[in-house]
Amino acid sequence: MKITVKGMMCEHCEAHVKKALEAIDGIESAVASHEQNLVTITNSKDVDETAIKAAVEEAGYEYVGILG
Repeated sequence: MKITVKGMMCEHCEAHVKKALEAIDGIESAVASHEQNLVTITNSKDVDETAIKAAVEEAGYEYVGILG
């Protein structure tokens, strides 16, 4: 799954978003790109979009939505 996240400016921001998302049950890994405003998530089971949105926003970034 790929999501759009705005507000990441550097590798530190990417790591912050990665940590927040990987804390969600069912998310195995998250790879963030501040250049593309994109996060690629690998999940082991269905994850509620509201949990993803909340994690991104609590980390201080803007959740835009799921791509595709």
